Amino acid sequence: MEKIFRIYQLKDEALLDLYRRLDKDLRPMPRKPDGSIDPYGIGLEGNDVDAMRHAFISGVYTLDYNASLSELLGRLQEFSTLDSSSTSALSENMDLWNNAVGRAYGKRAKSWDELYQMLMKALKEGELIIHPSDKRKYRGEKSIKRQPKSFVIKIRENKTGANTEFLDVRKKRMMTKEQFIDAIRAGRYPGYAVRKHHAGEFPYSTRDRFQFNNLG
Repeated sequence: MEKIFRIYQLKDEALLDLYRRLDKDLRPMPRKPDGSIDPYGIGLEGNDVDAMRHAFISGVYTLDYNASLSELLGRLQEFSTLDSSSTSALSENMDLWNNAVGRAYGKRAKSWDELYQMLMKALKEGELIIHPSDKRKYRGEKSIKRQPKSFVIKIRENKTGANTEFLDVRKKRMMTKEQFIDAIRAGRYPGYAVRKHHAGEFPYSTRDRFQFNNLG
């Protein structure tokens, strides 16, 4: 049976890890009635904590997986929260900027501890955007406003560059290469097919306008 992919659990773990650190180093974090940190409490949006959250989680994804996956997951998060207001557009710019800073340091860091220290330094030096009104503009790819019906992305590849693990974004489930191939042949992913290669069989997507959804 397919398991819920750890990548979503990783986000929760990183969030609590960050807030415990900020509770000591920055200022007290909001608390639940039982005294534990409330990761969704009041006062965590549109400020330095918000900036650190986006940068740290993006850095963790980069450190534990890769920058490409981190970038895509960051844009998917904006898809889930985006509305048409100007305030939302400013917040999106702030979030994507800080995601990019986190990815940059995630490529250099060797551990979560080192990543956190790098980002705290970046915060103190003004590298992060800590308010949506900041005039700096993120120049990379923006949020994903439309998604294909079948949305599977690569998570890992082996040393030869072959894709070995996949994530069904809509179902939030992981698949090995073999599981994905079986699902394609069972007709559950009509936008994908199986290609034979001298090294074995590999899943790939039929080309569409969604570049982030294309598996080579």
